[in-house]
Amino acid sequence: MKHARVWLMLGGIALLAVAVGYRLGLLGKSAETATLATPTQSIFGLVLTDLKGRVQGLDQYRGKILVVNYWATWCHPCREEMPGFSRLQDKFRDKGVQFIGISTDDAPKIIEFQKEAPVSYPLLIGDMGIMKNSADLGNSRQALPFTAVFDREGKLSAAKLGRYAEADLDRLLLDLVSP
Repeated sequence: MKHARVWLMLGGIALLAVAVGYRLGLLGKSAETATLATPTQSIFGLVLTDLKGRVQGLDQYRGKILVVNYWATWCHPCREEMPGFSRLQDKFRDKGVQFIGISTDDAPKIIEFQKEAPVSYPLLIGDMGIMKNSADLGNSRQALPFTAVFDREGKLSAAKLGRYAEADLDRLLLDLVSP
């Protein structure tokens, strides 16, 4: 009985991924168009949707220190680290730091999550293929949470699989914002 539930859940996730992929126009693209040369090009080449269904390109954050967090509403460690990320976003906003949360959940689940735990940075929606992008950044296990930090030039400064301690990320951001 347990195995049947697991297979049913996996099938539902696969169907959701296909539906989201078609909705975003991501399915049917060749591997050549989906793969970019470097992690920096890969992150700034992403075009995702926000919670209102608007298209958002991460290229709008070029020149900022960018903290990209891959997460999901069902991921307990993800949920634990997000209040700290919000505090750091508020602390470093005026110093050119931008946090972005990328999830494969659908908008209603994320909106419901935000009612319980408000977040001070944009939450964007990707399809299951977004995990390939995280793998390009060092998340070879394609697990959650995963956080990548880019300096102002777009160079990958740090990547961490698992919960990112607020104090550790605070120190890294202090180093990156200092001249």
